[in-house]
Amino acid sequence: MDLFTIADKTFSSRLIVGTGKYSSPPVMVQAHEASGAEMITVAVRRVNISDRSKESLLDFIDTSKYFLLPNTAGCYTADEAVRTARLGREAGLSNWVKLEVIGDERTLFPDNEQLVEATRTLVREGFVVLPYTSDDPVVCRKLEDAGAAAIMPLGAPIGSGLGIQNVNNLRIIREFARVPMIVDAGVGTASDAAIAMELGADGVLMNTAIAAAEDSVKMARAMRLGVESGRLAYEAGRMPRKLYATASSPLAGVVGT
Repeated sequence: MDLFTIADKTFSSRLIVGTGKYSSPPVMVQAHEASGAEMITVAVRRVNISDRSKESLLDFIDTSKYFLLPNTAGCYTADEAVRTARLGREAGLSNWVKLEVIGDERTLFPDNEQLVEATRTLVREGFVVLPYTSDDPVVCRKLEDAGAAAIMPLGAPIGSGLGIQNVNNLRIIREFARVPMIVDAGVGTASDAAIAMELGADGVLMNTAIAAAEDSVKMARAMRLGVESGRLAYEAGRMPRKLYATASSPLAGVVGT
């Protein structure tokens, strides 16, 4: 697969995976391996930063193999998200951040006003910011203007597994985006990942779709193949859609003509 660049880092995998909801740490490790992902997101709140002598989520992630993308999951204001990002950087996780500012507890939709504010602040402080946002082209443009290194519109609500709900908006976002577009949240199975990539997404970020599958390791491999096939189809350029049938074999030379 062709290379994938965000800010100053280049990856060969366009699949980004998470670390939550797995049945056990060993299953998580196997799923990460099967996914082929090179970037793994981890909630700063789930990392034992204060006492590294105790077991931590980081004990199960080979940081020489995977690039860590700390996230601000569970934050509901710009100030809270900024403090969490700073904490992750001070703990040595990364100056990159998957920025989440949740606006509604039930749907987990983002608070885009607070998100733009937090993005501006963190970019000024030298962070590479990847904000999770709604599939609103106007908001995505504002995040780009605020300095986001990528934009990450949702495909559907977090953890819903509903797949891509607003195909047209994602197409519009991709058409006008000046930075990579990563579909984040809502993917349920490999075909959803393929659709996201066929729409022109530069990558897909997921967690629950793999972690909550009956066989997380097999689903991780399926997602890897879905992302790869969707990217290839996008690059190949699909045939035009037509209202009526077109014969796949030429009529010239047919017996009786």
